[in-house]
Amino acid sequence: MEEHEFFQLERQGPVTSVSINRPDKRNALTPEMLLSLRRIAESFRVDKETRAVIFRSDCPDFSVGADISRMDGETPTVELLRRTAENGALLMRALREIHQPTLCIVRGVATGGGACIPSACDFRYGTPDARIGYGEVKLGINLMWHALPLTIQAVGLSRAKQMVMTGDLFDAETMCNWGFLDEIIDAGSVDEHVMALAQKYAALPPIAVQMIKRSANAYAGALDQAVMHADADQWLLATRTEDFCEGLAAFRDKRPPGYKGN
Repeated sequence: MEEHEFFQLERQGPVTSVSINRPDKRNALTPEMLLSLRRIAESFRVDKETRAVIFRSDCPDFSVGADISRMDGETPTVELLRRTAENGALLMRALREIHQPTLCIVRGVATGGGACIPSACDFRYGTPDARIGYGEVKLGINLMWHALPLTIQAVGLSRAKQMVMTGDLFDAETMCNWGFLDEIIDAGSVDEHVMALAQKYAALPPIAVQMIKRSANAYAGALDQAVMHADADQWLLATRTEDFCEGLAAFRDKRPPGYKGN
C-alpha cells in the first residue's frame, strides 16, 4: 500500500483504491491536499497496471469540503489568490481526465469540494447515511472548481439550481432518484460491491473502454471550459463582500447569518 499525507493508495490486482484519510477533521480539504490528490490523479496516466480506480473514505464522512479554519491567517496578494483559486478546477480536470474508469463511494457527508470530487468520477455509489450538497452559498460565495456543469449533467438544470442555490444537504435516496448516485448500498457491503464493479470494468478491453469514456465526457462537457472559465473570478469578487464576512462569522459562531446584499 502506497501512502501520501491524508491519502492512502492500495492496489488489488488491476484496481487501485484512493482513500481520503483525515478523520480528525472529517476529511476537510486543504490546498495542499488538493495538490496531492491532483498528483495522484495524474499519476494514473503512466500507470500500466491499473484498469479501474475507486475513490473512497475510511472515515464516517467522505469530506466536509474546504477546511474553513485555513481561511484565517496572512492574506496573500490578489494575484496569488487568483492563481490558487484555480487549484480546484485543475484537480477536477485531472480527475475527469483519468483514462481508467473511476468509481466513488460516498459515506456520510459530502459537501462543497467533498461533493465535487464524486461528481468528477464516472460512477457514484452511496451508503444509506450519505448526505450530499454544495454549501458554498451559505458562506456568500459561488460554487467553484468548474463543478456546476457536472452537477447539471448529473441531476438536471432545475435540481442543480436547487442544490447549489440552497446549500442544503440531500439524503442518499433523493440523490439516487435524481441521478447523482447510481446506487445505494448497505455500508457493510459497499466496498465489496463496488470492488466487484471495478473488477468488471477492469476486465473489459481497456483501449475501447477508455476511448468510450473520453468521447462521452468530451461530448457531455463540450462547452464546460468556455462557460466556467470565470468561476474563480466570481469567487474572488464574492470573498470581497460583507456577506462573505458575515457568512464566515456566522459559521464559526454557530448562529444564523444576516445577509444584506453588500
